[in-house]
Amino acid sequence: MSSGPHVAVVGAGVAGLAAARALVAAGARVSVLEAGPTVGGKLRTGTLAGVGVEEGAEQFLVRVPEATDLAAELGCAVVHPVTSTAGVFSRGRLRPLPSGTLLGIPGDLRALAACRVLPPLGLARVLLDLVLPRTPRHGDVSVGSLVRARVGGAVLDRLVDPLLGGVYAGSADGLSLAMTVPALADSRSRSLVAAARRAARSPARTAASAAADAAVFGTVVGGLGGFAASAAAGLDVACGRPVHALERRGDGWRLHHGSPHDPATLDVDGLILAVPARPAARLLGPLVPEAAALTGLGYASVALIALAYPPGTALPPGSGFLVPAVERRVVKAATFLSAKWSRPATEPVVVRCSAGRYGEQAVLRMPDADLVAAVRRDLAVLASIRAEPLASRVVRWGGALPQYPPGWPDVLARVRAALAAAPPVALAGAAYLGVGIPACLRSGSAAAAELLARLQVTA
Repeated sequence: MSSGPHVAVVGAGVAGLAAARALVAAGARVSVLEAGPTVGGKLRTGTLAGVGVEEGAEQFLVRVPEATDLAAELGCAVVHPVTSTAGVFSRGRLRPLPSGTLLGIPGDLRALAACRVLPPLGLARVLLDLVLPRTPRHGDVSVGSLVRARVGGAVLDRLVDPLLGGVYAGSADGLSLAMTVPALADSRSRSLVAAARRAARSPARTAASAAADAAVFGTVVGGLGGFAASAAAGLDVACGRPVHALERRGDGWRLHHGSPHDPATLDVDGLILAVPARPAARLLGPLVPEAAALTGLGYASVALIALAYPPGTALPPGSGFLVPAVERRVVKAATFLSAKWSRPATEPVVVRCSAGRYGEQAVLRMPDADLVAAVRRDLAVLASIRAEPLASRVVRWGGALPQYPPGWPDVLARVRAALAAAPPVALAGAAYLGVGIPACLRSGSAAAAELLARLQVTA
């Protein structure tokens, strides 16, 4: 048993697992408490018609190192999509997403014109960005406000919102520029097109900015559920142990966890909360009142609908497509898993669709059978897929994706400043450094480093 400090990590998603692994490597004794039945959070792999299908996150960015480095450490083989083309349903047909974009913001105007996603007036409006004076910004702003001011509403509706809908299940008008596209928030360029052109070439792009470029993604052989299980191997993880309350105990913490029929306490020197913002606020708020501000982060719920079709079923070219909210469809995105990951021709053809945007409750309340029927109707119109599926599955994720409001980085700074006066505690997860597997891994590692410094442990 380690002679180092005893640390509790609450939450065994990828952020919590990354934090726990870093703490153990530094010599800490770590207890991981997970409310759910398994580790991995939104990394979960199932089967449909005998084919492996991700039931949560499907892939990770490989242009940033966190996920690929962990895969190498765990001995997990990384594979990449075989197609980098994706489309968007716009103005009555599927059209290719233009190359050279950042979160749908065009950096290559010739590519934008060639794809014909925008109507002629919308395309002409983009050109004004090159001559308009600098748009004033006072602190963090929404993505939508900046995009609309610089390149117009057509780009926002037909390109930016679909990409944001695919990554965050949210609306550009409600999402922080600093959190979702930090490269643009930090840019000093007057022109948004010029800033997008430069940022799109950067290797350290966010999941949102790279969403249209399948070549920068990867996954592991055997599925991401197995990846999470491998990351948890050797850690002291207790599943089915929700944490109900915290107490300060001298220079450390006491955690109350478990079910009403099996309550327990755990005393530790330090604590990492790798849970969504609102549960973190609920636990910390009674002890650190400033942490109540974390309740200001909303979360979008989504449904993932996978359909397995007979082998040989024809699909449109590419890896899938996005659907703008202005098209008023149930499907907001579809991925042709069999084509994207080069599955054998003898296997069923699998298409995975997502439905549900922030504040869009009617779709998510539909019974599974009705939701599958609605998705099939959309696929017939959007992609001419009319075959009878062999099997289908609906997986619902309540409160899955954070909706960072403008000014969220300032909120986090104030909360962290207040936590510095409490016993050693740190926060990890998608609420703090962005969505996507690498960002969550980075968040967990950063939280571990912060806690180790407070505990005066040298990694």
